[in-house]
Amino acid sequence: MSKIALVTGANKGIGLETARQLLALGYTVLVGARDAEKGSAAAATLGAGAHFIQLDMSKSNSFPEIASRIESEFGKLDALINNAGVGLDWGVPPSEVTIDQLRETFETNVFGVIALTQSLLPLLKKSEAGRIVNLTSNIGSLTNQSTSRELKDYNAAVAYCSSKSALNMFTVLLAKELRETNIKVNSAHPGWVQTDMGGEQAPMKIEDGAKTSVFLATLPEDGPTGKFFHREKELPW
Repeated sequence: MSKIALVTGANKGIGLETARQLLALGYTVLVGARDAEKGSAAAATLGAGAHFIQLDMSKSNSFPEIASRIESEFGKLDALINNAGVGLDWGVPPSEVTIDQLRETFETNVFGVIALTQSLLPLLKKSEAGRIVNLTSNIGSLTNQSTSRELKDYNAAVAYCSSKSALNMFTVLLAKELRETNIKVNSAHPGWVQTDMGGEQAPMKIEDGAKTSVFLATLPEDGPTGKFFHREKELPW
C-alpha cells in the first residue's frame, strides 16, 4: 500500500505543488481544500492517486468526521502537511492591528492546525514513519525579527508573524511529546514564493517553494524532529 499524505490548502499554490510532488514520489495524496468546486478540480488536475477532502480550517468541529473518513478509506496517515494559512494584516503597524484580524488569523493558522493535528494523530501513530509538517515563515522567527535592522512593510504583520511564532512553539513541544515514537514534527519556511500571498515580485517559483514541505514529509528514520527548515538548511527559532 502506498503512503498516504494529507495536504491542507492544496487547491492552489504551494499546497497544490506539494501534492503534485508527493504524487510523483508514489504517495496517495488527500487534497484538502475549503471550496468543494476548487478542491475537486485540483484533485482532478492532479490525476490518479489524488482524492479531494473538503476541509475548512476554521471549522474544527468537522475534523473528527474527516479523521473517521480517512481511517475508513485508508486506515492510516503517513504525512500531514499543515499548509493552509491566511495573511490578513500585511503592512498594518502593530499599534493598529485589530483584534478581529488577530482572532481570524489565529483561528486558521494556529487553532485550526492544532485541532486538526490532534484529530489525526491516532492515524499518524498507525504509520511506520509518521511525519507532521507545519508551514510557518522566517518572519515568524523571533531571532530574525529581533536582529533585523528595519521593519519592512511585510514584517509589520503582527497577526500573521505571531501566528507563525505560535505554530513554531507547537512544533517544538509536540516533537518533544512524540520523541519516543516514529513520528517526526518539523516547521517549514517555504521561502518568498510567487503565490497569491507572496505576489508576482517574489523571487521563488512555486515548484521550489514546495520542496521544503516535501523534504520534511519524506524524512528518513534518522532525520531531525522539532526543528525549523528552509529546504535542507536549519533556521533559527
